[in-house]
Amino acid sequence: MRSRAALWLLAVLCVGPAARAQLAPATPPVPAEPPSPTGQAGPPLPGSAKPACTQPAASALPASALPASARPASVQPACAAAKPKPWYFAITRWFDPSTAPFIPVPEIAVDPDAGTTLGIIPTVLITDENNDIRKIIAPDLIYNPYFGWGVHGRIYSYDSEDEQWSVVAGIKERVEREFDAEYQVGRTRQDRWSFNSSLVYDVDGTPRFYGIGNESPAIQQTDYTAQYEILQEQVGFNINHTWQIQYTGRFQNTDVLPGTLAKIASIQTRFKDLLGEGDNHLVLNRLALVYDTRDDIIIPTKGAELVTYGGMASRAGIFNDSLYTEAGFDGRAFWPVASKTVIATHMSLRYLPTAHDVPFWALSSIGGADTVIGGAQPLRGFGEGRFYDRDSFSSSVELRRNVVTFNAISTSVEIELAPFIDVGRVFDRTSTLPFDQIHKVYGMGFRGIARPFVVGYVDVGFGSEGAAVFTGLNYPF
Repeated sequence: MRSRAALWLLAVLCVGPAARAQLAPATPPVPAEPPSPTGQAGPPLPGSAKPACTQPAASALPASALPASARPASVQPACAAAKPKPWYFAITRWFDPSTAPFIPVPEIAVDPDAGTTLGIIPTVLITDENNDIRKIIAPDLIYNPYFGWGVHGRIYSYDSEDEQWSVVAGIKERVEREFDAEYQVGRTRQDRWSFNSSLVYDVDGTPRFYGIGNESPAIQQTDYTAQYEILQEQVGFNINHTWQIQYTGRFQNTDVLPGTLAKIASIQTRFKDLLGEGDNHLVLNRLALVYDTRDDIIIPTKGAELVTYGGMASRAGIFNDSLYTEAGFDGRAFWPVASKTVIATHMSLRYLPTAHDVPFWALSSIGGADTVIGGAQPLRGFGEGRFYDRDSFSSSVELRRNVVTFNAISTSVEIELAPFIDVGRVFDRTSTLPFDQIHKVYGMGFRGIARPFVVGYVDVGFGSEGAAVFTGLNYPF
């Protein structure tokens, strides 16, 4: 599960050298200069600091014994005394990249369900000798109008293209708690096996539910508190660099509790006896065939990834279909159409051929900015999980255009604009035409990119219920 991110990343990409710890090789030793004749100052060593203030060297002869032309007129100090720093330096040093131990980056997190979260993130970037970001350390202090003050700790580690990991933990005054850890190895599929492990504990007080169906009205909005515990393992057998057979095993426990948001009805008051309320368990087994020719996993500019999958989920036991069976397709393709311009497309189709009292949160859904294979699909003019039903269809197209590139001290940063269109719908019969009665969203995406591993986005979408703004890490697809 991707944790909420914010506009802070766009600022992080541009911070100064004080927020960066270089992992450059040690400076090679400088050969020693030959000793200077007595009474002469030797040349400064390359890269050495300026000499400290010194007094002129004393002559071996008294001044009276020197010729008149060689006698000093007066003795002047070699330098003035150091000027004391002003009293306010203790405050201003935090806002000067040359003196701050880290950069206090402002945080603005926007979500149509969670509202606007404000805060500050003391951010440290660790880069390598090529000025590529290898680690982001970003704790924060935040305030949300729904849940009060909170703190987070974040570490994103990009050890290599093949191996990455992250840990995010946080707590707020009221309701919300989170812990999200992920480890990936074999991302580039150079070896025979690839692994992706994740562990999530999340108490989220903002989810909405409007009912089941593609036309569920906004007036039926309710709120609930969702407590998730998820353990997931993905194992990929790489036939070659392009083809992979992937197994996904997931244990998920979801507890749907009464909502806590003022002026929004709690889910139990409007949808009594709804399947999925209370504590529910799910064990998922999924097998997928993956075809991937993308030139880059994180920042692709050409190629495609096509995934065909099938699986079964149980509420008791491990390998049975006591909850549902699933089958689906997820594809994304990228075409460079001009210099610094890429057309990106995505399509997803998910069916539940059999279903036995499936909890509402395990049904197919569209809404929000996340793209999860076999899960939630994007519709960026609506909040996450806006529409639920048995089956779903979603499609998106973006025109990603790099408009400016600049050097932010030690990292090259690209700013990208991406007008986009999202369409989608949910339905309850396999015979339903997926392209009929679709919801449409038009919008603009703003992205900050620090190659090769970091993408931050701010997407603004406009749908039939108004505008929605999403922020996060990585491309939506």
